[in-house]
Amino acid sequence: MKIGLFNDCFPPVMDGVSLTVKNYAEKLSRKGNEVTVVTPDEPGLQTDGKDYDIFSYMSLPVPRRHPYRWGLPQLDFPFQYRISRMPFDIVHAHCPFSSGQVALKQAQRQQIPIIATFHSKYREDFRRVIPNDYIVDRLVRQVVEFYEQCDEVWVPQASVGETLREYGYRGPMEVVDNGSEYAELVYSEKMKAEGRKLLYINKEEPLLLFVGQHIWEKNVGIIIEALARLTDIPWHMLFVGDGYARQDMIAKATQLGLTGNDDYRQDRITFMGCVHDRRMLAQIYAAADLFLFPSIYDNAPLVVREAAALHTPALVARGSNTAEVITDGTNGFLADADAEAYANRLRYLLSRPCLIDFSAGNAARTLVRSWTNIAEEVQDRYQHLIRRVQRKQVAL
Repeated sequence: MKIGLFNDCFPPVMDGVSLTVKNYAEKLSRKGNEVTVVTPDEPGLQTDGKDYDIFSYMSLPVPRRHPYRWGLPQLDFPFQYRISRMPFDIVHAHCPFSSGQVALKQAQRQQIPIIATFHSKYREDFRRVIPNDYIVDRLVRQVVEFYEQCDEVWVPQASVGETLREYGYRGPMEVVDNGSEYAELVYSEKMKAEGRKLLYINKEEPLLLFVGQHIWEKNVGIIIEALARLTDIPWHMLFVGDGYARQDMIAKATQLGLTGNDDYRQDRITFMGCVHDRRMLAQIYAAADLFLFPSIYDNAPLVVREAAALHTPALVARGSNTAEVITDGTNGFLADADAEAYANRLRYLLSRPCLIDFSAGNAARTLVRSWTNIAEEVQDRYQHLIRRVQRKQVAL
């Protein structure tokens, strides 16, 4: 098959959707498919040395949303010329904006099927930068109209589909899981010990971890405020990632005495920045005891499954989409998205390491599928849809 994967970002931008597209591209190409990723151009985008092609178009930085780009394919005439001559059997859009519109136009031009996966809570993204509810509603309606034009709409878990329903979409949806590139790693206590040695973490000190964008929408402030209530017990917190709120997060933690001390040994929080080396990130996940993720903003975050693959269960926000896959006390833990409630639950768990260990094994067994396994399902679904559309065209 000739497959087009379209998204508005791609590594080195490290978010869940870009990593999903990257793993689709790698695993589908290894199964003998011709895969092309179509995405906005960005600094550091590597197009050589891969089993698949990357085709990029003109873009500009999005204000206050580094490292994201605003794609301008309609102004990139060489891109328009080349994309119009690219033959695909199927296109798969992972974003309804610039890349999604290119995918839709390509599908209509070639009369081939288009699949779109709904990943993100776009209404919250719009509200962050647009203070006018009327404009936000219009933009959300445009998002819904995009999905209504697709042959199939996929969501990574059922609760994500409910978000799209709230936006006004009434069509059918298919649940197609996300995978974890760490699913095929064999976890061991030796791996955990090596990870802790790499990070200079005392083996007797519980290591708490957050990986993801440093933005307030992910409730990172709740983590810092909760930890400030737990200074009487041992722990160390590691934040991995970057985002517009990072400096304010550091300032908040410094104000609370959790970092920035004259004697670094008194720091309880370390802000590590972005980790692009996926092998190093695996060591960090393995070293951690508990993954803290109180976000309500996220739909189906890959990081929770990545942590689970390395036997690190998550403490997530009760009522969030993430909580759909968590059975409290069995394969992870739930707490209200409130600093005091989160702190109380965290104190309870840190005093019961056996409960954390029990949930760690269950998380690895119940939350993790390999991307190779996901790619087999996706390829089968692609082939089925192509045949269905072709039969429909013949009947007409």
